[in-house]
Parts: sequence; C-alpha cells; structure tokens
Amino acid sequence: MSRPRVRDDLAPMEGYHSPQMDVDVRLNTNESPEPPPAEFDIALRDRLDSINWHRYPDRTALQLRESIAEVESGAAGRALDADQVFVANGSNEALQSVCLAYGGAGRSVATFEPTYALHSHIAKIAGAEVISASRDENFNLDLGAAEELITSWKPSITFLCSPNNPTGAVETTQTIETVLKLVESVDGILVVDEAYGQFAAHSALELVSEDRSLLVSRTFSKTWSAAALRLGYLIGPSWAVSDLFRVVLPYHLDAFKQIAGRVALDFHHEMEARVAFLVEERGRVATALDELPLDQWPSGANFILFRPRAVPGDELWNRLVESGVLVRNCASWPGLTDCLRVTLGTRAENDRFLVALQEVLG
Repeated sequence: MSRPRVRDDLAPMEGYHSPQMDVDVRLNTNESPEPPPAEFDIALRDRLDSINWHRYPDRTALQLRESIAEVESGAAGRALDADQVFVANGSNEALQSVCLAYGGAGRSVATFEPTYALHSHIAKIAGAEVISASRDENFNLDLGAAEELITSWKPSITFLCSPNNPTGAVETTQTIETVLKLVESVDGILVVDEAYGQFAAHSALELVSEDRSLLVSRTFSKTWSAAALRLGYLIGPSWAVSDLFRVVLPYHLDAFKQIAGRVALDFHHEMEARVAFLVEERGRVATALDELPLDQWPSGANFILFRPRAVPGDELWNRLVESGVLVRNCASWPGLTDCLRVTLGTRAENDRFLVALQEVLG
C-alpha cells in the first residue's frame, strides 16, 4: 500500500520536545517550582459550576481578554483594552497564529540565534523561509547584523525573545525600539517573546500602541504556575489581533481554560511573591556558580545558562542525571556547544543541584 508523503520541506524536521525523565529534581523546562495557592483550586471548583457543558464556549474569550488587559496594564504603563489581547492554547499557538497570518509561503521570518527554537520551527511549519543572524560572542543582539538582515531580506515577521531563551539576556528598551523601527521600515511586524517577562526589570509592553507594528507574547506556564493549563496570549494593536482571529480555529479556547485563566489572574500578588523568590534564588545560585570551574551568562529569567570548562557538557549532563538532577542540555542550539541550562527550583532543589554539580566538577 502506498502512503502519503509529508511535505518535502518538513521531511528533515523533527518535533520539538524536552526530555521527560523520572528523576528526583527536574530543572529542565523552566516551569514554576511551586503550584498555585490552595485557594486557587477552591475558587476554580466553585467557578466550574457556571459552565454550560452542552454549549460552545465564548468564541472570542472576551472576559479572559478583559482580565488580561486589566492585569497587564501595569506593565504597559497605561490602560489596555480587550481588543488588544489575543489568547491561545499556550503562547506557542499564539506565535503560530502570527506565522499563519503574516508568514507563509513566499515570505520570510527573522530570528537571532541562539534563541527559542520554536520561533523558527513554527515559521517553517507555516511554510515561511527562516533567515537568521548570529548574536555576538556574549550572546547579545548585534544591532549591525540585525540591520543588515532586516534591510536585506525584508522579513514579514521578526522574532526577539526577552529575556532570551536559553541565554537569559534581556534586551534594552532602546534595542527593541531600534529593531522595531527597522522592522517597520520594511512593512514587517516585530514579535517580542516575553515568556519570562515578569522576571525582568522592564517590558516591551511599554511600547505597544495602535500605530506600532509590535506584538508581545506572554504565558501562564511560568510565573502563573499553570504550565498544565497551556494558556498564553499576545498583546498588541487591535488591528493585528483582528488579523490573528482570521486564522485561529473556531472555539479554539475551551470554557474550562477560559475560567481557569481568569481565576489564576485573581492571585496576582501571589504570582509576584513567587517571582520575587525566584529572582532572589537566581542571585544565590549565580553566586554559587561563580565559585565553580564554569562560565555563566547574566540572566533576567528563571534559569541560568552555563558551560563547564574542564568537563564536556554531555558528560556533565549525564552525571547530573545519575545524581537525580535533570537540567537542559543546550548543545544543539547554535553556538552553545557544551552549554547547560538550569531552571531555578525550590531552595531545596537548587541546593540539590549545586551539591551534585560540585561533586562532579570538584
């Protein structure tokens, strides 16, 4: 029996994934180390009684978008409206919607490597050509290379990740403004991926307006302790949000998810407390890493990228797994040979990681 063939441009590609292993300490996927407060479970159960299970959910998820706009108005520095918010099944579906709306065959998408691998992965699936420029030796954005790439190729979509995954680098407001002007000069749109935005000192949300071609993506998976929920969103001009609704599937966000997202947002102060704790742990772990024979890069996220000096990265990763600690092996990223990335966990988990690391490197 003959079988259909996958598209020729997809044949060499593999699905994106992170290893899931049965270990004592899992610090490889940048999740929150703590669940939402117990009150979240109670409030969610109470609100589920309002679901009419025999009816389709609100197609536009209006109430959830209104709640997100209200919460994120603080980071934006001004009031946001629901029509400036697009919600989806994780920020990855939101990014996919951008690629479906503005990318596709005959168009190009720009990335700056190393960065979040799904930016290029999703763009290729949508049929666009991916063009990339390398960051400098410290993994910072090279504005000269960015200008050359954007003015030469005129990409319809340009991705920035701030804090960048997996390096942790935070782009300055001036850098984002410079790239945005370059993108707008070629009639493109800039997407700033802020999956870890709450851990940084500033946000590109401050630049969002109706007359700028800027979208900022965020997620419930990290700071809101809701990775299992698979809920993300984009904030940008209302005309762009309208374009995204052209390509998303009808009723794509179920009623349970819409309610759970609104309930999570009610615990904003608890989220900020978790962020503050992880920022403090980030400093403590970084100080401990300074005492070991490795190189690390400054991080504005809930993870730290590091490279051992005397032990191959693959060997160190395996020996940490043998010690019951799973971190992310980043060797497959461009320019990240021997690099590992550790997610900040609970204090006990971080101590367990540091002890295991010291035993291997010491």
